[in-house]
Amino acid sequence: MHWYVDVLKKYTAFSGRAGRQEFWMFTLISVIISILLAVVDAALGTIPLLGSLYSLAVFLPSLAVAVRRLHDTDRSGWWVLLSLIPIVGGIVLLIFLASAGKPQDNAYGPYVSALRTAR
Repeated sequence: MHWYVDVLKKYTAFSGRAGRQEFWMFTLISVIISILLAVVDAALGTIPLLGSLYSLAVFLPSLAVAVRRLHDTDRSGWWVLLSLIPIVGGIVLLIFLASAGKPQDNAYGPYVSALRTAR
């Protein structure tokens, strides 16, 4: 759970690097929360309300961790704009986000190993 909370704490940190585990654990927990909120929305009859509020609340942290993840692969954060290209852009961005980070320091900061960030 600390992966999720750490990303929320760094919600405006677009500089630096984020390892694969940090990015994907945040994404997994966020998807689980979204599914739970969709169920609660359906039960309460407020279909778009809670899910929309949650999506709005985690938009900036999600964007920041995606940019930091791209930095870890030695790419500019501007590559996140690939998601605006229908179908192909999302697939290419997914490949970039899933690829391994560079195991050395780069222009975006020092190497972040999973062992160093694990608690």
